[in-house]
Amino acid sequence: MSSFFFVGPVNVTTSAAMIASVPCGLSKPDMRLWAYRHRAAARRHARDAGAHIARHIVEQLPLRAPETIGGYWPVRGEADPLPAMLALLARGHRLALPVVVGAGTALIFRRWQPGAPLVVGPFGIPAPGIGAAPVTPTLLLVPGLWFDRAGGRLGYGGGFYDRTLAGLRAGRAVTAVGVAYGAQVGGGLDREAHDAPMDWIVTQQRVIRTCAKGCEH
Repeated sequence: MSSFFFVGPVNVTTSAAMIASVPCGLSKPDMRLWAYRHRAAARRHARDAGAHIARHIVEQLPLRAPETIGGYWPVRGEADPLPAMLALLARGHRLALPVVVGAGTALIFRRWQPGAPLVVGPFGIPAPGIGAAPVTPTLLLVPGLWFDRAGGRLGYGGGFYDRTLAGLRAGRAVTAVGVAYGAQVGGGLDREAHDAPMDWIVTQQRVIRTCAKGCEH
């Protein structure tokens, strides 16, 4: 599993057109459609993104020992966290995947090991079955459509991660790490009171400490 880190220097081609901010004046649905298309373009320009993201997470994030990592199974062109998850497992951390219980509820997490069977849940997302043990993550790897350096995140509109992080952060230390392609991080989002901020954002190019952690510019 350590072979995920022997990837050589970062070699990412990003055209000037890929460096963008969310266009002004869009409704939330139109903003998500724009960001979804932008992410699809970003994916085509992100060579070996998962391996680079894995290296950055393991080498640069302040991980506790052991963490319970709430990862995700990448769908619809999301940045791939699986190399990072496998590398963290090799270093003694525990893995879990989210399960959608229903609309308007928080996610729950169940223990996952590579090779364990998954079932296709709501939205076509693979998840552990009911036989997998429920766990409480201490660190979440969070997908999204767009991120800003203040920790803002544009998700898919269901509010699952906002509710999940609100519950997990009540009385305990939980770290939220946005995982994205470099071209998904840019201009600011208008964050609402219920929007849960990211503590860190990791792309194939860099690790960003957000304003929730003191801000990196």
